[in-house]
Amino acid sequence: MQDNTVTVTDSAARRIGQILAKQPDKKALRVSVNGGGCSGFQYEFDLDVTPGDDDTVIEKGGIQVFVDSMSLEYMSGSEIDFVDDLIGASFQVRNPHATASCGCGTSFTI
Repeated sequence: MQDNTVTVTDSAARRIGQILAKQPDKKALRVSVNGGGCSGFQYEFDLDVTPGDDDTVIEKGGIQVFVDSMSLEYMSGSEIDFVDDLIGASFQVRNPHATASCGCGTSFTI
């Protein structure tokens, strides 16, 4: 059985909340998978207002993340995190299906 769960870390939830607080016309972070990037697929992060009919809505700490059904097929079992270290600050997706990823952390291969 495939685990369709996508989780959001506390760090990511806090950062999403901070971003949304500065964008009162937006209500959630949308994470999607698109073709492209240096490894074949890439994650895209956008702000959104309402979920689509085929979206999975993930709630954590008062925030929402939307993932469309096609992207969920590639992201099932993943964890969305926000990392702030010496290299920089960014959202990262830890995807158990990715067989390779690039140094920037936003593109991957399955």
